[in-house]
Amino acid sequence: MNLSKTQIAILCLIIANVIWGASSPIFKWALEDVQPFTFAFLRLFLSALILLPFTIHRLKIKRSDLYTLLFLAVIGLAFRTAYSLFGLKLTASINAPIIASATPIFLIIGSMVLFHEKTRKKVINGVLISFFGVLLVILQPLFTTGLDTSIIGNVFFLIAMALSVIYIMLLKELAPKYHPLTILFWIFTIASFALLPFTYFEVQANGIGGLMHMKAFIGIAFSVLFCTCIAYSLHIYGLKYIKTSEVGMFSYVDPFVAIAIAKPLLGEQVTTMFFFGAMLVFVGIFIAEGRIHYHPVHLLRRKESEVIKDS
Repeated sequence: MNLSKTQIAILCLIIANVIWGASSPIFKWALEDVQPFTFAFLRLFLSALILLPFTIHRLKIKRSDLYTLLFLAVIGLAFRTAYSLFGLKLTASINAPIIASATPIFLIIGSMVLFHEKTRKKVINGVLISFFGVLLVILQPLFTTGLDTSIIGNVFFLIAMALSVIYIMLLKELAPKYHPLTILFWIFTIASFALLPFTYFEVQANGIGGLMHMKAFIGIAFSVLFCTCIAYSLHIYGLKYIKTSEVGMFSYVDPFVAIAIAKPLLGEQVTTMFFFGAMLVFVGIFIAEGRIHYHPVHLLRRKESEVIKDS
């Protein structure tokens, strides 16, 4: 079976999102022994070291792309990673992929608010339904455990999701210009140095004893090898051949993977409010996008000519 570059890109994005879906419960499990900034720094710095031998001969970046690269690494990756990890310390891991799944909806909201783009009534209806679903997921602690830090954790997930939108848009601009590993090496290196001051103060306050524990070791190893080196490489390759507007749909895979792992690993339960909130998010997305059949597996059956025509 000969797959086109586009079909390979689709498979890459599916695999990347399966890995990222598994990451939230595994990271939360590891964060029981290691602090968030330390985890984030080691994840990015060690990943950069692993990539260095493969990129040593192609590290050159055009001066005109340096500012984009810096913003991408610091805002789109370092801050986003930190917000995600602190969110995991404060709330259930299964909330993260559900909130992230609403990324396409928030792109629509942003275009309406910032650029005054006109849209159809069904899109507005879908946006409202999904937005209400996100609010249910974020505010569910009020109805289950009362006012606690879980809401703050959910808000951190929301901020991380907004930063991921910036990350994808900037990465789409750079991806066609350089080899994927070149981009990854630089954004990992820059992001890790951006996190270094926060990591230093965190280590000063808490020490490094937690890094010796099994949970921390497994979590960091999984994050470096799978979530960072493998998944990000697959993601960048996919961005070369898939439209930016279509990339968000692959995140629909994440919640199902996260729930499948979070229950046996962390004992997290799917509450009634979480279930209805998640359903509203997906229903709203389907209504707004108007393409309920348009999912990653369906894309694999598309012909190359159809993809080129869509682009």
